[in-house]
Amino acid sequence: MKRVLLLGASGLIAPHMIPLLEPHYELVLGDIKAHPQGRAVEPVDITVYEQVLAAARGVDAILNCTVNRGDPVQSFRVNVNGCFHVLRAAVELGIRKVVHTGPQQVWPEYHHFHDVDDPPGRGGPGYYGYTKTMSLQLCQAYAREHGLQVVCFLYCHLGAAPTERQVARDFHPFSVVWEDVVEACRLAIEMEQVPGNYQSFNLHSHPGHGKYRLDKAARILGFRPQLPLEELYRRPLTPPPPA
Repeated sequence: MKRVLLLGASGLIAPHMIPLLEPHYELVLGDIKAHPQGRAVEPVDITVYEQVLAAARGVDAILNCTVNRGDPVQSFRVNVNGCFHVLRAAVELGIRKVVHTGPQQVWPEYHHFHDVDDPPGRGGPGYYGYTKTMSLQLCQAYAREHGLQVVCFLYCHLGAAPTERQVARDFHPFSVVWEDVVEACRLAIEMEQVPGNYQSFNLHSHPGHGKYRLDKAARILGFRPQLPLEELYRRPLTPPPPA
């Protein structure tokens, strides 16, 4: 069983992933705050290289789910410097696989298009998007120069799968459920050779809308949405009253 360092283990994303990852990997959980469900977490401040390096010793892969959006100083330290620390530690320790995360870079720039698969990414004018775009550039540079195998997943609207039929409302086109987030990460960790050493994927769970395709993720990772979410759109029609 591979040993995986999961950074940001107490944040908004990772606690939902941990139970689904545990059957596949021995997880080392790292964060600066306590886990919301009381799990044991190693104190790791991603802005401090020595702490990242110490936590990464003896692992086979690093999954970085850390993020800071609002603070103009900390967002750079976490999103950019933190990513740099992860990549630097991977090189120093001989860890080949890094899985990085960030916001999707397709919607809303291509809001009026359909069949969008893998267009050039656009971080947008916001500071958060800008810092995450810089982290993707770092990932590409380290993959190119050091042979790291890096996969970046770009998300929006993460959450649990709906449990009831959706009536008179729609899903966001980039909604992605936890089962698909974990499946994509598992496929990335298990991939022996990443084409070009680096690949990024805009990921979601709703290919039925036909706007943003998953062809690249299917072709390279073998990714398919895990749940038949189209069933949640189906509901019996009420016949009109007799004339």
